[in-house]
Parts: sequence; C-alpha cells; structure tokens
Amino acid sequence: MYLNSFSVSGFRSLTDVREIPVRKPTILAGHNDGGKSAVLDSLHFLTGSQKLKEDDRTFVAQPGGQELAAGSPPQRCEETVVVGEFQLDEWEQAELELPALVRIRRRAGQDRVGHLEYWSSFPDDERLRDLSSLLVPALKALVKEYGLDSASGKKEDLQKALRAYAREHSSGETWLPAPSLLDKRMPRLLPFDGKTAHPDAEIKSALSGRFKQYMEDPQLRGKLSELEDEVKDRLRTEAKSLCDHIQLRCPDLADVYVDPDVSFEHGFRGAPLRVARAAGESVGLEGSGLGRSRRVALAVWEWTSELLAEEEEDQPAVPAEEEDAKPPAVQTIVIYDEPDTHLDYHHQRRVMQLIQDQSALSHVGVIVATHSMNLIDGVEISDVVHLKLENHRTVIERIGAGVVGDELEQHLWKIAAGLGLRNSVLLHERCFLAVEGDTEQRAFPLLFKLCERLSLQAAGIALWACFNNEGALHLARYLAEHERSFMLVVDADSRNLPKSIFKPAKLTQFFGPRAADYVKFIGEPDLSLPGGEKFNELEEAFTDEVWARVANKIWPRTEGLWAPEDFLQLRGGKFSDAVKQTLREQSESGPGGKPDMMYQLASALEDPQDVPEQLRLVFSQLRKLAA
Repeated sequence: MYLNSFSVSGFRSLTDVREIPVRKPTILAGHNDGGKSAVLDSLHFLTGSQKLKEDDRTFVAQPGGQELAAGSPPQRCEETVVVGEFQLDEWEQAELELPALVRIRRRAGQDRVGHLEYWSSFPDDERLRDLSSLLVPALKALVKEYGLDSASGKKEDLQKALRAYAREHSSGETWLPAPSLLDKRMPRLLPFDGKTAHPDAEIKSALSGRFKQYMEDPQLRGKLSELEDEVKDRLRTEAKSLCDHIQLRCPDLADVYVDPDVSFEHGFRGAPLRVARAAGESVGLEGSGLGRSRRVALAVWEWTSELLAEEEEDQPAVPAEEEDAKPPAVQTIVIYDEPDTHLDYHHQRRVMQLIQDQSALSHVGVIVATHSMNLIDGVEISDVVHLKLENHRTVIERIGAGVVGDELEQHLWKIAAGLGLRNSVLLHERCFLAVEGDTEQRAFPLLFKLCERLSLQAAGIALWACFNNEGALHLARYLAEHERSFMLVVDADSRNLPKSIFKPAKLTQFFGPRAADYVKFIGEPDLSLPGGEKFNELEEAFTDEVWARVANKIWPRTEGLWAPEDFLQLRGGKFSDAVKQTLREQSESGPGGKPDMMYQLASALEDPQDVPEQLRLVFSQLRKLAA
C-alpha cells in the first residue's frame, strides 16, 4: 500500500491543509514554526505509529478574530482527521477486493482514540458496516444467514465474504471502519531527526524497520504464530470461567465469547549505542561529543539506505499465490527532519546523495523538512511544499501543482530553471522582475543599485530575462495569478516586432485587463510627467550628454572628443545599433556588443539623475512591491 498524498485537519496549526504529496522526495520548506514538524507528526498519526495527544488538537479560532473573554479557556476542535490517498498493490486488491486507489483516514474525537476508516460503498444492512467489531461467532452467524461461502472459519475469511456481499447490497458511499489488514499494511515510517544531539533514536528506527521485516518472514512468522496461538488458547481457557459467570448473571445473553488478541510484533525496545576509542573504554555516545554524534547519525542513515536497497532486491517479481507466501513489502517512507543541521558542506552533499539514492528505490518515499537551499533547489518545484503561517494557522503553497494546461504543469520547473530561477528563489523572493534579454539582465542590477542604493538581491527582487521565450510569459502569468509581486519591463519597440510575444493582444491574453499593471514599456512617455519624450528602446532613453561623457571615459575617440551632437545625429533609426557601430569605428576600445556596451555604460554612471526618469520610477515601484 503506497501513500500518494495526504490531507490534515484539526492537528496543531494544520486547521485544514490539503493534498501534501509523498514523492521521491517531497521537500517541506518554510519558516520556523510554520508547521513542518506538525505535518510529519500527522503522518505518524495516520499510519498509527503515534497516538494523538491533547496538545495535538487544534485550538478553535474565535469568529471574526475576536479575543476570548477574560478567564475563558480556549476551546479545541471536536475532531482531528488525517486522510490519505493510497495505491494498493495487486496482492492487497485481491485480499481486500478493493480498487487500486483507496481513500483511508484516521479520525479521533475528544477522547483522542484513533479510528481507521476507508471510503467505500454503504451497506444496506447496518450490521455489515463495522465488521471489525464483530467476533467470530457473530461473523459466522451472518455468513450462515446470508447463505455465503467462506474459505474457512477464520475471522479474516469470514469478513472477506461479508465485505463482498456488502458491496453488492449497498447504496451510496461513506466512511466505514477499515479491515485490520489495511492497518497492518500501512506504510512503515523511518524517521531521522537531524536536530537531536544523539543518534540512538535513529539506530532504533533503523533496526525497528529490520525487526518488522523479520516479523514478516514466513518461517519466523510460523514459529511466532504457534506461540501466539498457544498463548491465545491458554487465555481462552482462563476466560471460559469468566464467560460462564457472565452468562449466569445475564441469562438473556445467548452466547458469551472472548477472542484474545495476542501479538509479539512490538517487542523491540531499542539498541543504545556505545563507542570506544580504545579497547575496553566504551562509553555511551552522549559522552563522545556533538560532532561525532552527527557523523555517527549520518552513518546510520547511510546504512539504512543499504538495508532498503537489499529489501528492493529481495522483492518477488510477482506476488506469490501460496497461502504461506510472504506478501509484497509495505511502502517505506523515510522522514528527515532538518538532516543537514550541524553538518559541514561536505557532509551536506553526502546527505543529498543519500536522499537521491533512497528516492530511486521503488518501494520508498522520502519526505524532508529542511531550510537547506541546496535540498530545495535539487528537486522539481512541484515537489516542494512551502509552509507558512497565516493568522497562526498553517497554509501550503505548491508552485506548479494543479495548474491548468498540460504544458505548464509538465514544464513549469524546466522553464524556471532555464530562466535561471531556482526553487528557493521562486519560494522566498518577494518580487520578480522580468526583462527582455541579456542587455537588460546585465545593466539593470547596476542601474537599480545606483538609484536605490541597494542591490536587487538585498531588496528581495529576482531578475530574469525572457529572451523572447513565450514560456517566460507562462511563468509570469502563473506568478501573477498566485498574487506574487511581479513586473515585466521591455523596450517600447518590442510590441512592434513581427511575431513579438509583447504585442498588446498577447499580453492581454496572459495578464487580462491588468496587463498595464504588470508590463512597463521603457521609452513610452509617461503622460503624468510634463514634456515626456517618446523613445523606442532603453539605450535611447539616456541623454546625449550622458552618452558623450561616458564615451569619452570608456571609449575614447581616435581623433578629438565625443560631443552630445555626435549622438543626437544617430537618433531617428535604431539608436542602439547606430551607437554601437559608431563607437566601434571611431574608438580602438569600442564595445564588443550591445549587452557589453550597456553594461559598461551602467558601470560608469555615478549620479542617479543620469538614469532615465522613467526607469527610476520603475525601480522605485519595484522597491515598494518588494517591501
């Protein structure tokens, strides 16, 4: 049984968080106290490896944000629910007669007792709605009443026959108590906490996984079953007198039966690690220093990876049909909570490789809660779950998830990567500035810093060049639709080029009626400014005086000095091409190309007033957006 995704409600700050994916790997990112640990612990609750505590239940928010009356204790939610979407393997589908995709939830009320349920058809006979609560005599009576055939008199076979009958005699769907086999086939969690100082818990976690694997071995399982059956028989004998006494005192009861439930599967308590530098001088790991503890923990994680790889090799090609054959292994979900804490860069790289190796195993999913930009940038952006608090409650953001249109859903991450936008930038930067090409990408950082006395990066602004790539507009539209601060700055003449992606109709298609809020054309006059001039491109917006002064400094003329009139006469056509050609012809140090020319121009400016006023206004607006 493989968990594809899960949703949480009523668990700590997770009031209502939907569809957290379980990928290879899934990265949980976000600020401290954003809900990463809550997400991991809710997964433990779903799989049954942890019980719900009182502090896990979400406080109920007051309507309208009102404050509690003095002396009134805050109320907690009535119910905590974690719902998973599971993919059943062929063996499970045959055993449970269920479809490949099943929704399963664990629910707990105010008593904090967990109830495992699955979404299925609703039996007309209410006695068939909770078969897990019925004892063998009651199950046999129902099988006999309906005239059903059961493979044996065992509880599991009786329930299987009744479930098949219930599906054929049902109306509608609802949540029903889950068969015990579903609980047993829940994914196995292997948690590794990078924040703890000592790795004894990781060692226990790693060996616990191996312990459970041994418990599933048919030969060992057979011996344990014999012991369990013997203990059960003795308990039944002890309980016989109790049943007789109950029947004596309650003569209205036709039958009283006790079916003891005995299991030896939870007998592994731990394996504390002791280390020694010299023979006979072993000590507990807590006495050996923090650095060594972290390296030992990493070694444990690597060893666990080898065990998981061995399990992969031991899996049968197809599920065996023999009655005593071992069923396919359950899914293993490896959980890392800040695994790179206290590790140097070399060991962080080892953690990244370890996660990639584990993710490559077919029966393994990996979830990593981290602040590491290296880990965040190492996966597809749709596999990053960004957690943040809004009004003290966790909400999630997944860029690229649930996007309409196959092209964007499949290629959003590739587009962003091709434009030089890492995942960490998409998640954390406060504002995005898209420019037309390489010229603006090289010059804008210098011009922005000159005008705002602050770098783009320090202001929280991510810069990327479109390069006339329509995919860039797809990304820009996505950011705008998800209320990310965004601005596209292009030359005024770009809208007139053949097949230009910056034509008004194309921009309206992508940004709707608010296109003017997102797109700024450099060179077009601002009607709010008196005497605004119209230019075609960025280069033309700089004055002739600025061009002459910079040219004399960087591209000295072979004969004489540059004058403003030399650049004035170049206007009227493609100004940037004319300036580049003139500088090359009349200066031995002429620019190599237009991007190089504008970069050198921007580098030489010292006064913000030398930057065109329209561009200064754009930079000011960007600064406000980022703030």
